[in-house]
Amino acid sequence: MAEEEDLYTKDGTVDCRGNPANRKGTGTWKACPYILGNECCERLAYYGMSSNLVRYFEHRLNQEGSTASKNNSNWSGTCYTTPLIGAFLADAYLGRYWTIATFSIIYVIGMTFLTMTATMPGLRPTCHGKEENCHATDTQSAVFFVAIYLIALGTGGIKPCVSSYGADQFDDADEVEKKHKASFFNWFYFSINVGALIASSVLVWVQDNLGWGWGFGIPAVAMAIAVVSFFSGSRRYRNQKPGGSPLTRIAQVFVATFRKYKVAVPDDASLLYETADAESAIKGSRKLDHTNDFRLFDKAAVGLPVDHVKTSTNPWRLCTVTQVEELKAIIRLLPVWATGIIFATVYNQMSNYFVLQGEKMDIQLGSFKIPPASLSLFDTLSVIIWVPIYDRIIVPIARKFTGHQNGLTQLQRMGIGLVISIFAMLSAGTLECVRLRIVERHNYYELENMPMSVFWQVPQYFLIGCAEVFTLIGQLEFFYQQAPDAMRSLCSALSLTTIALGSYLSSLLVTIVTNVTARKGKPGWLPRNLNHGHLDYFFWLLTILSVLNLGAFLLVSKWYTYKRAVGTLQ
Repeated sequence: MAEEEDLYTKDGTVDCRGNPANRKGTGTWKACPYILGNECCERLAYYGMSSNLVRYFEHRLNQEGSTASKNNSNWSGTCYTTPLIGAFLADAYLGRYWTIATFSIIYVIGMTFLTMTATMPGLRPTCHGKEENCHATDTQSAVFFVAIYLIALGTGGIKPCVSSYGADQFDDADEVEKKHKASFFNWFYFSINVGALIASSVLVWVQDNLGWGWGFGIPAVAMAIAVVSFFSGSRRYRNQKPGGSPLTRIAQVFVATFRKYKVAVPDDASLLYETADAESAIKGSRKLDHTNDFRLFDKAAVGLPVDHVKTSTNPWRLCTVTQVEELKAIIRLLPVWATGIIFATVYNQMSNYFVLQGEKMDIQLGSFKIPPASLSLFDTLSVIIWVPIYDRIIVPIARKFTGHQNGLTQLQRMGIGLVISIFAMLSAGTLECVRLRIVERHNYYELENMPMSVFWQVPQYFLIGCAEVFTLIGQLEFFYQQAPDAMRSLCSALSLTTIALGSYLSSLLVTIVTNVTARKGKPGWLPRNLNHGHLDYFFWLLTILSVLNLGAFLLVSKWYTYKRAVGTLQ
């Protein structure tokens, strides 16, 4: 038992107190229910307060529509920027356990303040008659913004760490556990969508019908449950030791390379500098095999007599092969990361032009009016349906043909999702083309809701959900697996930035299309009344960009070299 524990703790695995982890009593699926429960409740809390947030800005804080939209976008963008802060602290100093724990408490405090702003007389905006006729003082608005930005900070320590932390519970050196790690990412994303499903259906109804006190209070309770769930599993977790500042290590490789720009790199990689013992010089990280890509940076690992001062080395002059390979791994990730931006732009249409398209269609179901935005439920349902299908049916079948333990490689999985996203855009464009023909044939141009059921949008939402299961889950796994051990949180945060950049690119495309097509009195492709426009052309544009992006992804995939730790098989 002692020998087995020693072997396991060489990569820096410890319990939450920093003591060597007991391999048999920790990790694997024993630890995951607490992590998945935490994520499900946290996502329920996040989507429960954010789904209707723009309406709160507009109706309770009495903001103009454009101002409300801007404030909502700024807050949402912050939620996808703060993960860089949380990820850096996790990888460099705190470790994932204490980062999640600390930021979760900040999150609960923010949710509590938010609930207070909707319930306490001194903090709640004054409303006259209907709830929509409200006015907030500067103090009330300030407290509200403090609350939501505390939430943005809190989610920044959770988003990049929870998926990586769950994957940490499975050992890459154990073939059985390594196979289960791939399955974990599927069920992790499943738990996200269970929380999102409850939030976008039940909690939106609560906010609209029972008030914002309940609408924010329930997410606050859900976040408190998330914290309890996380701490309940503390004795079962495996934790990776933080490896110190990854930005410092990257800077050291650049500086050492620059200092040795005239030095020739030996053909024999074994002559490059690496620590002699079995452990990496980077705390909590395994050694990495040398690769032949980006050989320029190998100069940083070429040892010269001046690099050695007594028994120590200056890391700003001489870096280990593993440290150099860390930088190479990050560089290799960047092209794959870039191809995720176009997919995120397509994904972004669910909350933008899919909704606006649905507004012009028949939203009546008997005596009940269907909010067009609620059709995103079919995206969530698609994910919930496809995750078990992928994990239990597709993977075993694919494994028989490919021989790969996960059925498909991460890049193959992401590529399939990109293909499906193209069909989602084709579906949306075809529907809009048919819709506009009906508008033209029957002169429905000024009709608020044309007689064509909004449920014709279900296929495009369902396809987006299917694409998520392949691309976004594949991306989660890819950025975790291919990131250096001591940079996994940072790389997870990097993958999240594609969603923010996809939103910005979508806005940029709308601006360009509007400026180019709406000239000389023409309504353009995207006028206020879509019956006079050509939203189908915009969807065709996204289809073309998606096809080009798929081509770029295939080239990047062909070039990509998978990371390999010393002594393990990928």
